[in-house]
Amino acid sequence: MRHNKGLSGKQKALVWAISIIAVIGITIGIALLVDGINGLKVMGEFISDEVLGMKWLSRLIGLALTAMCGADFMATHWGNAIQFFIYDTIKIFFLLCLLIYVISYIQSYFPPHKTKQILGKFHGIGANIMGALLGTVTPFCSCSSIPIFMGFTRAGLTSGVTFSFLISSPLVDLGALIMLASTFGFPIALAYVVVGLILAVIGGTIIEKTGVGRSVQDFVLEGSNVDVRVETITRKERLIYAKEQVAITLKKVWIYILIGVGIGATIHNFIPTEWIRMVLGQDKWYSVLVASVVGVPMYADIFGTIPVAEALFAKGVGVGTILSFMMSVTALSLPSMVMLSKVVKPKLLASFIGIVTTGIIIIGYVFNVFNFLFV
Repeated sequence: MRHNKGLSGKQKALVWAISIIAVIGITIGIALLVDGINGLKVMGEFISDEVLGMKWLSRLIGLALTAMCGADFMATHWGNAIQFFIYDTIKIFFLLCLLIYVISYIQSYFPPHKTKQILGKFHGIGANIMGALLGTVTPFCSCSSIPIFMGFTRAGLTSGVTFSFLISSPLVDLGALIMLASTFGFPIALAYVVVGLILAVIGGTIIEKTGVGRSVQDFVLEGSNVDVRVETITRKERLIYAKEQVAITLKKVWIYILIGVGIGATIHNFIPTEWIRMVLGQDKWYSVLVASVVGVPMYADIFGTIPVAEALFAKGVGVGTILSFMMSVTALSLPSMVMLSKVVKPKLLASFIGIVTTGIIIIGYVFNVFNFLFV
């Protein structure tokens, strides 16, 4: 009898996880030995700027454009704008494809029936936290999250869980963390993810405890709940699934990314800093309110907002104002609210908008107060 001595899928995954943790630990240890805390800081800046931020690509594009168009042209606003547009477009599309591929591969291990089983084991605030955390591994825009929200509601999950997921899913995910770190550094990226999760959990909890979460349209509750259990798929099938998700996501967001990069390039190179600070300056008490309101009519995911946020950050706009803008675009966009209005009753829709808007504004003002920690 032949015995298969190869490692199982779970064993291979464990080996990979241990190897990655070991490499990270060794790298941190070397940095600490070489220059203590400062060495760790330098390593973090290198990863943020050169690995994730791909600043080397910006320099390379600058050299290429200088060779083609001349140094005089590159000294103009148009030269800088073209460099910004090319660099940000390549960087965002590359990181987006890579991250969606990895996240989708991980997500293939959590089909809907398994996700419902996991969430069903938790209760109270713990269940809401799990619902919010689930949103971090779903690379969906807000409109894509609504059908999943319907499925969870139909499956009997509490409104606290479903709305924690609905708030968290478009706001925060692993891809957003890496993308934000590549642009603003790890402190702001981590802060964004943490406050996004807190907002999702608190929002879901309020909706559940007040009882307003039961105000969903009747067809959502009356619809059939098809719980298809998918047989174990092979590694090759998971890779194909991840590739398909990359293609699907790109088809949905590519235009918004290009628009976002275009707006960012315009703000970065053509709009005077004084104009930006006149409206969104840290000394303006209404800057957070303006940023929150301006973001609502737009429709984009987190990847489309990053170029605009990057340009605003470079102009000296407060971190809290920028976070409020990004959150309002991704969580409260007008198209998403129109779609949500079809599945929830007006009372619940108004409560959802009010709770999320209030949370976004509070987050904006708090972060502007502590802006000095991030700049």
